[in-house]
Amino acid sequence: MKLKTLISLAIIAIAAISCEPKENNRNPQTPEPADEIPFAKGADIGWYTEMESKGYKFYTADGKEMDCPALMKSLGFNSLRFRVWVNPAEGWNGKEDLLKKCLRAKELGMAIMIDFHYSDNWADPGKQIIPEAWKDYGLDKLAAAVAEHTSDVLNMLKSKGIDVAWVQVGNEVTNGMLWEAGRVQGQNAAGFAKLFKAGADKVRAIYPDAKVILHIDNAWKMDTLNWFYGLMANTGVEYDMIGLSLYPSYWENGGYPDWKDKVNKAISNVKTLAGTYRKDIMMVEFGMPASEPQASKAALEALINGLKGESRFKGVFYWEPESENSRNGYDYGAFKDGKATIALDPFKN
Repeated sequence: MKLKTLISLAIIAIAAISCEPKENNRNPQTPEPADEIPFAKGADIGWYTEMESKGYKFYTADGKEMDCPALMKSLGFNSLRFRVWVNPAEGWNGKEDLLKKCLRAKELGMAIMIDFHYSDNWADPGKQIIPEAWKDYGLDKLAAAVAEHTSDVLNMLKSKGIDVAWVQVGNEVTNGMLWEAGRVQGQNAAGFAKLFKAGADKVRAIYPDAKVILHIDNAWKMDTLNWFYGLMANTGVEYDMIGLSLYPSYWENGGYPDWKDKVNKAISNVKTLAGTYRKDIMMVEFGMPASEPQASKAALEALINGLKGESRFKGVFYWEPESENSRNGYDYGAFKDGKATIALDPFKN
């Protein structure tokens, strides 16, 4: 065969190979970027390391023992959310505890959300306590501390090869954070805006593909949602995603009220927010009474089904489903005797 013919055949063969469809080179154990997750089926299981340290164990429906993150994955979850505190007294939810949890999530190939509280303990609409080490700081120094803390934690995770899909800059910041400097009240959010920007800028510098979440409570309260996100727009606060909490059946007047009204309002509100602010939205906290698993399942199904047509609705995170009243005093989980109840069944689909 002539040399010219051989060269021509070789060129044809190479071209044919290059035109073959290429396989996805992503390691199946590598978490997907937020943009590649069609719908986040999430669990906030920040308590699990502390619970394991006390000897509590977790089981499949047929009694097989599993560590909590692996059990979550077997139940259909693809994402995990972990809170981080600045200097927690007992170490739980500090950065070393966070690293342990994130490394396990990475091993399982689950997407990760980090929830910065910017406090030494719980932060929520009723309390946003400045960390002890920052208590004498003014606004400028607090902003610098937020930036340093955010950078310290995220750089630690990145140095271990951990990908992060979403980052909350503050937890349920309806009334701001780091009071009084960062309180949100009336039409005043200037201090909060400065603090939020300090954290968000570091997120974007370290994890440019991560979504920055602005998170408040009570997804069913449209007046609060409009006031807050409208104020954020007017103040120039920049973020990527709206994060909401929804607990539609909290104990009141001697019982658990019906969940339907608040879930239906939340569904309507998500659609309105998506249209008004042109932001993706996620229910980053959802919970129902653990003693009512059938109602919990129904409420979760109603929420997800009610928003199936809303392209900007990106997922639901069940808050601390592995917890139990008998184990750690929390009544809104979704486990009994170390096993998941039917409340979590919607995540299997």
